[in-house]
Amino acid sequence: MKWGVKQLTLMAMLVAIGTITSTLIWFPAGIAKAYPMQHAINVISAVVLGPVGGITVAFLIGLLRNILGVGTILAFPGGMIGAFIAGWLYRKTKKLFWAAFGEVIGTGFLGAIASVPIAYFFLGKSVAVFFFVPSFLVSTISGSILAYLVISLLMKNEMMAKQMMSFQES
Repeated sequence: MKWGVKQLTLMAMLVAIGTITSTLIWFPAGIAKAYPMQHAINVISAVVLGPVGGITVAFLIGLLRNILGVGTILAFPGGMIGAFIAGWLYRKTKKLFWAAFGEVIGTGFLGAIASVPIAYFFLGKSVAVFFFVPSFLVSTISGSILAYLVISLLMKNEMMAKQMMSFQES
């Protein structure tokens, strides 16, 4: 994967926004906290930078959130799986709806299920297979809707649409 200065700069900005907003914008969602901006950024980065760029941004946000003490290890499977599926579906369909849907499926279901063994081995918590699904869904649905609205508005401007698509990986 070869990224240019534009892509790396955008990635750094998205990581910074995702990290900062995780300390400011959250709400309780069952047993967890919902971070809708994380999921919005997953969709935005997946659409603009592709699946690998989306995974990279999600990983770096999760890493920084953990270092700063505002996240848990569960940020990794949800964010990274959701960003990958969002990017993959967008690349296959070129439809924003499918990118947002991919984030919801990837984080809300697959990421939640992947979090079960991680919770057991790293956090010492034994939980049922679908234990994390409701709270992950609340978080990812709200963020995916936000991303859908933001990208839809930006894409209505022809110049902005060209600029956003110029970031896409080859």
